[in-house]
Amino acid sequence: MQDLSPRAADLLAQRLYEAGCRHAFGMPGGEVLTLVDALEQAGITFHLTKHENAAGFMAEAVHHRDGAPAILVATLGPGAMNGINVVANALQDRVPMIVLTGCVDADEALTYTHQVMDHSQVYRSITKGTFLLTAEGADIIADKAVSLANQPRPGPVHIDVPISVADTRISNSKRRRLAKPAAVAPEGDCLEKARRWVANAERPLAIIGLDVLYDDSRSVVCAFLEHFGIPFVTTYKAKGIVPEDNPLCLGGAGLSPLADKHLVPLVEQADLILCLGYDPIEMRPGWREIWDPVDKRVIDISAVVNDHYMHQAGLNLVADTAATLEAIAKGNPARATWPDGEPEQVKEALSKAFPSDDEWGPAAVIAETRDVLPKETLATADSGAHRILLSQMWQCHEARGLIQSSALCTMGCAVPMAIGLKLAEPDRPVISFSGDAGFLMVAGELSTAAEMGGNPIFLVFVDASLALIELKQRQRQMGNRGVDFDRHDFAAMGRAFGGYGHTVRNREELRMALDAAVKADRFTVIAAEIDRGGYDGRI
Repeated sequence: MQDLSPRAADLLAQRLYEAGCRHAFGMPGGEVLTLVDALEQAGITFHLTKHENAAGFMAEAVHHRDGAPAILVATLGPGAMNGINVVANALQDRVPMIVLTGCVDADEALTYTHQVMDHSQVYRSITKGTFLLTAEGADIIADKAVSLANQPRPGPVHIDVPISVADTRISNSKRRRLAKPAAVAPEGDCLEKARRWVANAERPLAIIGLDVLYDDSRSVVCAFLEHFGIPFVTTYKAKGIVPEDNPLCLGGAGLSPLADKHLVPLVEQADLILCLGYDPIEMRPGWREIWDPVDKRVIDISAVVNDHYMHQAGLNLVADTAATLEAIAKGNPARATWPDGEPEQVKEALSKAFPSDDEWGPAAVIAETRDVLPKETLATADSGAHRILLSQMWQCHEARGLIQSSALCTMGCAVPMAIGLKLAEPDRPVISFSGDAGFLMVAGELSTAAEMGGNPIFLVFVDASLALIELKQRQRQMGNRGVDFDRHDFAAMGRAFGGYGHTVRNREELRMALDAAVKADRFTVIAAEIDRGGYDGRI
């Protein structure tokens, strides 16, 4: 009689489905066939990609839309190693991800060495935890992995799945679930001090970060800032948490020296800094210790203790952002802030620093694209000079309206992220912004875009150079070494993979290409050819 008990792989897959997961991405090998089968039977569609690194970024993009942990599947050895970059990115960018790798059984590994290596040892430093799946403990390990991945601050968790364990039938498995902790707010002297500091502040400034993406506090944050008239900046990943057309918004901070030239002096003038879920892992050295908590009042509300020493605070509140702000605001009347209007002056200076009326060049490409595409467009950004400029100029009206590799700054992420966004939101316009070098790293995933369908737009800044690195070379008065390459026909690449392709050299051509791409029945590659040096003075 056939045993119909669930396999260990089924228990794992069912827990992931319970967590809201509906998509998994990767490259299968013989060691993960049972795992892929279990995911599909549980209701989680497995999507074949062309590289595990790209698979992880597609999975991350889906997470940013549905809130469930991303799922990356890789076979043993080279498959597992191909995912290293995107897993490290998930750790630094605080993305909950379940990394499933196949492995040979322990007895087999004693005498069989082909592609065999200690996955856990490799993944230990770039994940929140790593587990070896056991048959009887499959459900518990799955719940531990999901819980750990989602706990503040979120991140990747690795599960190594031996072949025979995945296939083992489990009878009468008792299911256990870790309860979600309740939101906690401060009380007593700490709360009273925070209330007093906010009430007395004449020049308050808020910095909003990654934690707010995960604690459902966006509406409370917005109401708090508006009630007390507190201008704010965000990290790049936190763009849009409060819509950027809000008059209090001063945009993204921490990566653009040009923007920081205007924003850092405002920080120095503030008499109260409110760090709201601010995780400085995104920020560059220019934001390290830019205030002294002895001289300036700083309230740090965070999901975990900020022990990184990028900044320090006079009042550290490890608590839920929304509950804490509501407690601070209760009975605390609003008052006029910044009587000399410095934030408005900075906002105007930033507008002049990043003008949208260039005749052509990277700024013109971004401005024209933002003007043509609908407000609800979802965007992704690759790493490079264009990302710095884009993150200043691309206005976000919702959280995660622009996603990027912000902490690890991985090249090649934008194209797969756009594919993932389009899969999750097929009815919304989706565009990726890539430098030509980053695009070349993942050009093969255009075949994945064709296979998945939909009409994502892949925009490529073509200047045949690693523009940001070349700029740094010139700033250090070094010779041009190892940063230039040939110009290629990216539009032809798009057509070769079954999509559409356009090469544009002015605003009118770009507008026509974008109009066609939005209405297209499949993906489009738009190659925007720009002059070298186009980012000089812009970032």
